[in-house]
Amino acid sequence: MPIETPSFPLVFGNAIRYWEPRRVVYNAALAIVTIAWFAITWPHFRPMVSPQSLLPLLVLAGIANVCYCAAYAVDLPAQFSEFRAAWIRRRWTLWLGGTIFAIILANYWIVDEIYPYVS
Repeated sequence: MPIETPSFPLVFGNAIRYWEPRRVVYNAALAIVTIAWFAITWPHFRPMVSPQSLLPLLVLAGIANVCYCAAYAVDLPAQFSEFRAAWIRRRWTLWLGGTIFAIILANYWIVDEIYPYVS
């Protein structure tokens, strides 16, 4: 007997209900990384704390949130597949892997692209 394909509104609603509450934890994790770098290396980053540095920080935060949306590109097709039930139980692994990758990328970006150029 064929498995009934769920409707797009059902799948999209399910994806939003899953991913959006976790976006808060994702952003908090990246904020903790950033705050930790500022706190640990405070004398070095002191000149960067100014109103002019707020815009680049907001742009980077926006880019991080656009990257978070990549989860939908994996989640939506997986929910339309025959593996929907298994995917729904295990999609936390995508969230965890993506969050860890974002933390690693944030650390790299701070160390390689920002830290050396702060005067």
